[in-house]
Amino acid sequence: MEKGINAYILDKFGMEPLDIRSYSPLVLAYIGDAIYDLVIRSMMVGKGNAHVNDLHRRTSRLVKAHAQSEMVKTLLPELTEEERTVYKRGRNTKSFTVAKNATVADYRRATGFEALLGYLYLENEMDRMMELIQKGLDKMKKENV
Repeated sequence: MEKGINAYILDKFGMEPLDIRSYSPLVLAYIGDAIYDLVIRSMMVGKGNAHVNDLHRRTSRLVKAHAQSEMVKTLLPELTEEERTVYKRGRNTKSFTVAKNATVADYRRATGFEALLGYLYLENEMDRMMELIQKGLDKMKKENV
């Protein structure tokens, strides 16, 4: 298996990977939020040169809590038991913040989604992470979410 981004970064800074089972779901969501944002931004930039405000607006539609919540609802049947467990841990974790313009339910589902992506990223499961993101985006597009 190719080295993932996380392994590459840790290697460059002389750090050893840790057992991610020791990470809290909110830590997984923290890195999952960043990697999801990077994927979506890369997609937007990959579509061609555009004004930064346009890029931001298009990106924001896909990274906001409501969009992530809708995406993960469509993905639940696709998840393995292990992935579902990680998602539920993230969704059920008590958070001390709530996204503006999002319901508590949307925010919690989005946190679970981000925790799942963070888990897959740290496990170097980039292909699976990208597969889920692609399926989620495709389903959202079909359902006009």
